[in-house]
Amino acid sequence: MFKGGLGGMMKKAQEMQENMQRMQKELVHKTVVGQSGAGGVKVTLNGHYGCERVEIADELWQEEREMLEALVAAAVSDATQKTKALVEAEMAKLTGGMNLPDGFKMPF
Repeated sequence: MFKGGLGGMMKKAQEMQENMQRMQKELVHKTVVGQSGAGGVKVTLNGHYGCERVEIADELWQEEREMLEALVAAAVSDATQKTKALVEAEMAKLTGGMNLPDGFKMPF
C-alpha cells in the first residue's frame, strides 16, 4: 500500500513538473502593461519580465528629462508588480491551492 501511494505521489510530482514547464513557456506570451503619468508612459512586460514595449505620449516629450525618466521608472515598477501578480496567479492555478513552503522558487 505504501509503494502504491508513493508511486502515485511520484506520478503527481512528475505531472506538476511538466505543468510548470508548460506554464513557463506560456508566460512568455502573456503580457502586462504598467503605466504612470495618467497613462502617458506605458511599459509592456511579458511573463518572464522581458520588456516588449515602451510607449511615451507625444506631450511628454516636452517635459524635463528628469521628469520623463521618473515616469519611465515608475511605469517599469508598475509593470513589474503586475508581472509578479500574473506569475503568482498562474502558479496558484497550477498548484490548486497547495500550500508551498515560504521561499519556494520556481525554475524561472
